[in-house]
Amino acid sequence: MFAIFKKEITGFFSSLTGYLVIIAFLLINSLFMWVLPGEWNILDNGYAGLDSFFFLSPWIFMFLVPAVTMRMIAEEKRLGTIELIYSRPITERGIIYGKYFAAVMLVLLSLLPGLIYYLSVYHLGETPGNLDKGGTIGSFIGLFFLASVYASAGIYASSLTDNQVVAFILAVFISFILFIGFDSFAYLPVLKSFDEFVIRLGINEHYKSISRGVVDIKDVAYFIAVVLFFNEATRFHLVSRKWRNKS
Repeated sequence: MFAIFKKEITGFFSSLTGYLVIIAFLLINSLFMWVLPGEWNILDNGYAGLDSFFFLSPWIFMFLVPAVTMRMIAEEKRLGTIELIYSRPITERGIIYGKYFAAVMLVLLSLLPGLIYYLSVYHLGETPGNLDKGGTIGSFIGLFFLASVYASAGIYASSLTDNQVVAFILAVFISFILFIGFDSFAYLPVLKSFDEFVIRLGINEHYKSISRGVVDIKDVAYFIAVVLFFNEATRFHLVSRKWRNKS
């Protein structure tokens, strides 16, 4: 697994992929938060808080994370190198989690410079330091978990096809449904009696819960369960594909 992890991380930063993801994440957030006029601009609102950052980031990650994961398995299948990996002493689970943790590491590296926003807002307030530290820390943790789910969904989408564009579109669609789709389904008349249950099936409810500054074990368990679900679904697909090729 570590060999796959190292290979992917090296690939991110030996090309422009890793740098572009980090720069794009920071640049898009910075434009909306500090430059472009509107409701998300901190200076226009006159309120020293990071609400804009934590509102925008899930949507930005929804496109950036699939852009990272779309090639992870699809490209291996297209080039035929997946068969070469199978010939090594490594399990399908080792392949998947090596790639998954590499994607998660890139997410973490994208979030770390976000501390600059925290320090900026911390000192911008009329009373420096008048910032909800617990809520901010919880929001960073929630954002990390949310993007980790996107990564597992993206790798699953990449395993379904050898076309990177198709993998990207599938990953964005799955991430969209997970983030906001269940909230919309809950308003359907047929699901009115189960609306709270349906809402809790989506990421957004758990993300907002952690963002309040209370890291509930139920929310953490939810994110871990969704990650395991997609990673094991990817493993099942790879195993079934290998057996089809042998027969």
